Amino acid sequence: QVHLVESGGDSVQAGGSLKLSCAASQDTHLITCMGWFRRNPGQGREGLAAIATDGSTMYAESVKGRFTISQDNAKNTLYLEMNSLKPEDTGNYYCAAGYYGSGCPVEALVYDMDYRGEGTQVTVSV
Repeated sequence: QVHLVESGGDSVQAGGSLKLSCAASQDTHLITCMGWFRRNPGQGREGLAAIATDGSTMYAESVKGRFTISQDNAKNTLYLEMNSLKPEDTGNYYCAAGYYGSGCPVEALVYDMDYRGEGTQVTVSV
């Protein structure tokens, strides 16, 4: 069992930046897919950024060019750097990880992962 704990959520103004962290309770080297998804009342759940075991990254169109996913294997920590934040980025951000069979599409982050954190709130004001 892998426990994931997100941190870094905050309230910022539009155009600002935040960096989210996701700490895993144990070595995740057997995990094949990790990433971030968010949930907000207006748009439901949306997969945002994923990183596969080979280091390849995938992004939703809504965040491409603004968000960057990365990981520090030595610290068992996943990051999401978010720049040029918009009010529509407001939501609860979740870290997810799993043994996904084929690649690591962002769509799989929402319902097809084996582990998920409790989320961290991001609020972007005008």
